[in-house]
Amino acid sequence: MFSQQTPITLAGYQGAGSILSSSLLSLAQSLNESQLFGPVATTIDVTAQGETAGHLFKSVATGARHLCYVASGYLTALAPDLAVLDLPFTVTERSRALAALDQTAGQLLSRTLEQHSGYRVLGFWDNGFRHMSNAVRPLRRPADCQGIKIRTLDSAIYRESLNALGFQAITTDVSDLMRVIRSGLVQAQENPLTNYSNFKIYEHHPYLSLTSHVFGVLLLLCNEPWFRSLSEPQQQALQEAATQATQHQRALAAQQDAVLQATFLQQGVQVVSGSQLDLAQLRRATVYIVERERQTLAKPVVQHYLDALET
Repeated sequence: MFSQQTPITLAGYQGAGSILSSSLLSLAQSLNESQLFGPVATTIDVTAQGETAGHLFKSVATGARHLCYVASGYLTALAPDLAVLDLPFTVTERSRALAALDQTAGQLLSRTLEQHSGYRVLGFWDNGFRHMSNAVRPLRRPADCQGIKIRTLDSAIYRESLNALGFQAITTDVSDLMRVIRSGLVQAQENPLTNYSNFKIYEHHPYLSLTSHVFGVLLLLCNEPWFRSLSEPQQQALQEAATQATQHQRALAAQQDAVLQATFLQQGVQVVSGSQLDLAQLRRATVYIVERERQTLAKPVVQHYLDALET
């Protein structure tokens, strides 16, 4: 049984200005206030200490740490049905995606991850729509993407989707993001607006295309054996704190997107809006991926997530 004297360790992989860091600290505060746990030790950015985001996720899976957040695309190799969250141009309204994840779709995805890993899902966080920035030219259609090297996270579907658009997709850990951008190893990258801002990518990439090609979902995770070791009151307090932190994080994410778009224009970033994109061509280039995955993903996941997005 987990002792109330034992410290709880939480960690993330973004800096102090990130809404993810703010939400992680909000969770830590709620756990401290519950008085059901030992002291809560929070590391908001493990990459600042030379650790990779990938190592952070593994440390929670093994029990070396207790809680973290992670972009869902990093875990599709463990739970293939999570690929439903990586499919290009399938989400147009974040509210529908989050509503589905708060209901049956989220339960199904949580169960499949828990069956194939040492994780327990405590919540689904809003990682924003992902957009593309680059140092070469405005990107409006697949022809504009030809021959450009783009950095993405370690997701097979992300890489395939970007390659289908004409890019040469390269994977790096987030801890190596700015090195490959500054060095010119890549000329483009794709991320939510919050990362484009927090990492100051705009200093190197003056062209930003609001493609919304993927709606990013973060999983708030804890170590599953550790969770089972908690008393029932502790489990309940942890889930309540996670739910509260999730609501806090989602509210910040929605607010920040609108504010950042205006800020980038003031900074001289050349923004290609959604209405200026040839979305029909972009979708056509990647639709085969969505159609293929619809056939391979578990039918209940398709029904309660993808189909729910269209109703």
